[in-house]
Amino acid sequence: MNQVLLIDDDVELVGMFREYLEQEGFRVCCAHDGEAGTREALSGRNAIAVLDVMMPQMNGIETLRRIRERSHLPVLMLTGRGDDTDRILGLELGADDYVTKPCTPRELTARIRAILRRTHAPRGDGDGVTINVGKLSMQPAQRRASWDGTALELTSTEFNLLEVLARNAGRPVSKNELSEQGLGRPMARFDRNIDVHLSSLRHKLGTLADGRSCLQTVYRLGYQLIRD
Repeated sequence: MNQVLLIDDDVELVGMFREYLEQEGFRVCCAHDGEAGTREALSGRNAIAVLDVMMPQMNGIETLRRIRERSHLPVLMLTGRGDDTDRILGLELGADDYVTKPCTPRELTARIRAILRRTHAPRGDGDGVTINVGKLSMQPAQRRASWDGTALELTSTEFNLLEVLARNAGRPVSKNELSEQGLGRPMARFDRNIDVHLSSLRHKLGTLADGRSCLQTVYRLGYQLIRD
């Protein structure tokens, strides 16, 4: 499935993105408001949604909120250059990544491919095993995770990052390594993406026997999933 859903009220911009994406081999579906975008995002026909924050009536943040109530569809946000608050809020609500406008069709396509590569990557025989770290259990091939037998509701990016940490449990993993392996791209300067996703994971994961979070920040080194 390689259909991309573009949700943006800028018809000219959407047309430019659509033309480029189709030349790159994608099928493209377009929606120009939040209501229509939400309906299409929940249809099951798309591999990923590209969602603009600034739309009239129902903005991108509310659209994302409604999508996340019922779907784990990967979502790439389009944000303004100074919209740090909206950017962080979007990540906290479950956006997988963001691109700052104005951006080129080539940059947008690269981000889309990075997300899809991690979300829909074919799994080899070695990935059919279960990863167990304390009360955490992950089945990468099925993209399922649970804590103490209870299923975890994770976005695709949260799952990717948690898998990287689980495979390296007991040692710190740098933010750049998490970005490379979890997001499929190098970490940009002043990028808070990893921090926001890991903060969300802390709230979803259980605690250790002594009450500490199993996900620890290691000063100047990154993040570490603790074995218990």
